[in-house]
Amino acid sequence: MCCEQLVCASCARPVAEAGCSVCRAARAEIHGTGGPALNLALIAVIVTALLATAAVLYGRFAG
Repeated sequence: MCCEQLVCASCARPVAEAGCSVCRAARAEIHGTGGPALNLALIAVIVTALLATAAVLYGRFAG
């Protein structure tokens, strides 16, 4: 979905212009701007899962 065709209910301007805080929030939600914090969290979860898997496999085959 594109925000160019949406009109803000708060300021009655196009959401693409981001004229108010409601517009900016809607625009960020539409475009999925999670930012670098989301990417860092995803990497941390993947690394943790890999380490847990390695620990389980090591325990299973080591002894």
